[in-house]
Amino acid sequence: MEKELKNICFTVTENGIQIPITTRHGRYPSLMYLLKEELQLESFGECGGVGRCATCVVQTSGITGNSAVKDRNEPATLSKLGFDEANIRLSCQIYITADLNVNDAEIKILEL
Repeated sequence: MEKELKNICFTVTENGIQIPITTRHGRYPSLMYLLKEELQLESFGECGGVGRCATCVVQTSGITGNSAVKDRNEPATLSKLGFDEANIRLSCQIYITADLNVNDAEIKILEL
């Protein structure tokens, strides 16, 4: 019996416009890749997802589990820019999992 794939749904806000997103686990390596492809964002994710350039900064709410944890290069990169808030993240460090589907997760793309 094949495992049923469930949709992962959340909302992205870009320039004040709310955009509902529906995807599946494993379709994108990270939230950054989804945002680049689905929203055609220029100059977004310049370092290719290694967490060093901070061109993919987002504000999050409603994300739970492992997706809410900052690790690897993310804390240092955000700290250099003066971001210490738990809800400011690098989208390249957020994986597309069911953690985004809980609590009506919202992602706001920040302009730096």
